[in-house]
Amino acid sequence: MSRFDQIRITIRKDETLWKGWSHFRRIVFDYIRPDDSKTELEWEVFDRGEAVAILLYDAKRRVVVMVRQFRIPVHLMGDHAFLLEVPAGSMEHGEDPTETVCREAMEETGYEVAAPRHLFSAYTSPGAVTEKVHFYFARIEVAHKTADGGGLAEEHEDIEITELSLDDAMTMIADGRICDAKTIMLLQWAALNPDALSP
Repeated sequence: MSRFDQIRITIRKDETLWKGWSHFRRIVFDYIRPDDSKTELEWEVFDRGEAVAILLYDAKRRVVVMVRQFRIPVHLMGDHAFLLEVPAGSMEHGEDPTETVCREAMEETGYEVAAPRHLFSAYTSPGAVTEKVHFYFARIEVAHKTADGGGLAEEHEDIEITELSLDDAMTMIADGRICDAKTIMLLQWAALNPDALSP
């Protein structure tokens, strides 16, 4: 047993600093060690809940279907803010992740996904953000594209649909043109699991 298995946490204060689309919280807690010594710590947490992301792969044409959209935090960092990403989105409270990922794939790309495969779940920035992302994979065909995609007008989404070979996508990771973490994780999974891409 690791000593970390014996660490106890007691929340002293959970304060909302700001709440809108996301929830910014200030957490004050006791970090209690196995010898019962404790330290009071304060942490700011950006509460984003859970999210989904999916790699859509057309095995016949050997392309991945991705989307490009504007990201204001990237703009604020001084980088090119129109990121190339896999389809993704936030889950509503109590929503099933598989249903969410099918909906997001349809809204963003127009592809109907019937049975996505859950690959893994991961925290994307656990030092400050609660967001837990559920990662999926689905094989698609041109016949599965039943809508235009491009995002929802009422959410002011302006999404460009892009198709790339897996080799080109991996090159774009190496040269920095693909720099979104969830997208890199799914493309790396595809590169490590070529047999899973075939029908």
